Amino acid sequence: MKKLVLGALNIDRTYNVEKIVLPMETVAAEKYESFCGGKGFNQTIALSRAGSEVYFAGVIGYDGGVFLEEFQRDGVKTDFIKKSSNCSGHAVIQIDRDGQNCIIIVPGSNAEITEEYIDEVLDNFSGGDLIVLQNEVPCVGYAISEAWRRGLIVAFNPSPINDSLKHCDLSKVSILIVNEVEGVVLSGAYDEDDIIDNLKKRYPELLIVFTKGESGSVFVDKEGRRFKAEAITCDVVDTTAAGDTFTGYFLNELLHSNDPEKALHIASFASGISVTKKGASPSIPLFEDVIKEMNRRPQA
Repeated sequence: MKKLVLGALNIDRTYNVEKIVLPMETVAAEKYESFCGGKGFNQTIALSRAGSEVYFAGVIGYDGGVFLEEFQRDGVKTDFIKKSSNCSGHAVIQIDRDGQNCIIIVPGSNAEITEEYIDEVLDNFSGGDLIVLQNEVPCVGYAISEAWRRGLIVAFNPSPINDSLKHCDLSKVSILIVNEVEGVVLSGAYDEDDIIDNLKKRYPELLIVFTKGESGSVFVDKEGRRFKAEAITCDVVDTTAAGDTFTGYFLNELLHSNDPEKALHIASFASGISVTKKGASPSIPLFEDVIKEMNRRPQA
């Protein structure tokens, strides 16, 4: 099985602040740092560090050489990355003293993904391969439909939530990974059980991963059986890439072992470790570090 992530590459410009800035307010940052990020980038790194061989597809700008260096360092295959004369995407991220964040995205070269480019990339993959998608780039609905038509396993993390989701046919998605906010929007319900029930009624073949932050996570199979995992207790420093870390580790383990409970468990540990460190990709742990932490805390 070949694994492909199609998504965004963003230069994350992070500002540590006492509290998230309010309208009409000016605050001084306590610290500034810059990291490689974007949900596509983060999930690719997480998949790779979890043990997968991964291809990435996306568009970098004239300032995007740093992404190629980072991918090379993690063994990610960059054969399909397209180069643009535009600037790369970037994100402005505020992180408060509790580790919570708010993010502004500037699309940059990420906006140059086209249906033709998606076709060119998918020509190199076949039925049974995996494609991982988020909602940060154009033509995601087309990518879902075309990958499904070609027989790929489609994993979709519909983040961020916006109007383009109406072009995404979730009946063609194999694995849907959503948090509580995304679950509410997609299902029209507010309670966890109702969210899952509504999604299963509409898309009975869908495998659902429902993440709840510090309240843990749930996996629902095609028969509606639910598997749960608790989140691990940890000191939160920065939550920026926690969800992406979970996604990469979960998909790697589920497709490797076909054991959803084990996949939830490993992904929970990886995600928990990630929030104890600053930055997006720098916070994503290596597989051996996740195993060490699991062995250190077997009661979890």
